[in-house]
Amino acid sequence: MVDMRTFRDEVAGWAAGGPGGPAGELAALLRVRTAVLVEGLSDLAAVEALAAGRGRDLAAEGVCVMPMGGAMSVGRYAGLLGPAGLGLRLIGLCDAREKPFFDRGLDPSWTPRPHVHVCTADLEDELIRALGAARVEQLVEAEDELRAWRTFVRQPAQHGRPREQQLRRFMSTKKGRKIRYGRVLAEALAPGRVPAPLDDLFAGL
Repeated sequence: MVDMRTFRDEVAGWAAGGPGGPAGELAALLRVRTAVLVEGLSDLAAVEALAAGRGRDLAAEGVCVMPMGGAMSVGRYAGLLGPAGLGLRLIGLCDAREKPFFDRGLDPSWTPRPHVHVCTADLEDELIRALGAARVEQLVEAEDELRAWRTFVRQPAQHGRPREQQLRRFMSTKKGRKIRYGRVLAEALAPGRVPAPLDDLFAGL
């Protein structure tokens, strides 16, 4: 089935040096008009979960959330998808420390002008602060990871660290965990508790 995931795969292959023709054909077929450039799969999971919670079908709106495998790739993806490539509108979502890569990779003279939404530390940090540490610990328990969490916080390196920082680090200690919690935390957000970078992103789509 041809869907937005297929388009993402074709763009990733193109960015890795493959042909761009299939991506262009799919962009036309799927009527893609906007690409949201994100660093990785956990960001994709969070954005898609929040979209579902708001009753929005991004694919039907012509919006592709494109994980790039790291902010250093933003220039390459912007060149392929932006005015010099497929002509899509570009929007960014990134961590504060990665903002310089987006500044260099997205030309402010492009029309429409790219806009970058910046998380204070990273997206997990934004979601944890929005929910509160106690609520996030409840979600960890609901995901059947309470034992792993308690083992983690007993590690010497975690002693004295704020709970929010411990939770953020915990989500990075196992492959796939950040992706899993990107979805779980976003699904748990109440409408009035959505972090500003995400809320602003959706307002601009």
